[in-house]
Amino acid sequence: MAGFLGLLALTGCIETGSESVGAPVAREEAIPTAPGAGMPFLSSAGDTVYLSWIEPDEGSGHRLRMATRTPGGWSPARTVAQRDDFFVNWADFPSVQVGPDDALWTHWLQRGGDATYDYGVRVSRSVDGGTTWSEPWTPHEDGTPTEHGFVSFLPDGDDMALVWLDGRRFVPGDDGPATEEMALRYRTVTAGDEGLRGSGPETIVDSRTCDCCQTDAAVTSDGAVVVYRDRTDEEIRDIAVVRRGPGGWSEPHPVARDGWEIAGCPVNGPSVVARGDTVAVAWFTAADDQPRVRLAWSFDGGVSFPVVREVADEAPLGRVDLLLRDEGSVLVSWLEGGGVGASDRARVRIRALEPEGEATPAWTVATSLAGRTSGFPRLAEAGSGGPVLVAWTDADPDGIRGLRLIRFDPSLP
Repeated sequence: MAGFLGLLALTGCIETGSESVGAPVAREEAIPTAPGAGMPFLSSAGDTVYLSWIEPDEGSGHRLRMATRTPGGWSPARTVAQRDDFFVNWADFPSVQVGPDDALWTHWLQRGGDATYDYGVRVSRSVDGGTTWSEPWTPHEDGTPTEHGFVSFLPDGDDMALVWLDGRRFVPGDDGPATEEMALRYRTVTAGDEGLRGSGPETIVDSRTCDCCQTDAAVTSDGAVVVYRDRTDEEIRDIAVVRRGPGGWSEPHPVARDGWEIAGCPVNGPSVVARGDTVAVAWFTAADDQPRVRLAWSFDGGVSFPVVREVADEAPLGRVDLLLRDEGSVLVSWLEGGGVGASDRARVRIRALEPEGEATPAWTVATSLAGRTSGFPRLAEAGSGGPVLVAWTDADPDGIRGLRLIRFDPSLP
């Protein structure tokens, strides 16, 4: 069976369990990919959407691939990088997005040795729309055989910056003895005639975080905000936020005090969007053994989050993403239902919410797998008021993984 990337244009109604709501149904448009493609990432700039993914190479390695969607349709797929030492993981995936310099920036993860979690971050840049890429650059300089990943990009003036989870304290080194604690680190990168280089030192933003939940970042009118899953001495792993202003980074503080005590990482990170002073954060929690997806609003650039709303409490699996639309509503996507095994089915769900008023019904836009194969559904908007795209990984009855992508009509109910 040939792999494919499906594009579904919604024109009728979406089933929501026992009811349906007036939102468009799917029309599929295929873009060829290799069997086994997965781990999609979506980003947008204006009415152009960038999709990246990982697929197996014909040899023993993998390829990081991308395609671009404009109002005229999809470009041919092109290869960003091709290697036999990629670190390929269902939850820690590469990205491609436009930077403040209008160039394309990408990151991927690359193995350093034979240890299972010895891998590092590589960053590259393209000034010709993804046809050619610069020599990769590594933001961390510790050289330890430990985990470095879960990257989020964010602009820093005319430069690009990134945050990542850094595991160098799992081994003894220049920072002291091994504490087996993951940290959140930040660094700015600039592009020069000799390629990419750090334009500042590595900065520790939080010295003790959850081990392997995704990070996310956005920019407010007052500076950057970063969200991630924190970790206290009592193993409370709630979602935290930090802000970067002229004076540097703020102290971490919880978005909401769920009180989720868990002795291991749930591999289920938050998502954040911002416009002006408004910030919205979505996340998964299972505090008190009650799985929930929650959404919080801040109206002061992430200093406080006075409004917290429940998004889903009917057996959600989490894996959230967010999109802030021009009319002020926030679209939240998540996986829901089914079990957690590799063959159990789950639903890709979406709901629109505002700080006040009733939420729309939750729409089931697709079925997927509950296990790791399905990865993390991603959202993007093709221009102001344009189609909303949802990408995720699925598998056919023979277990062959492939990518799918749904397009919503811009006029959601």
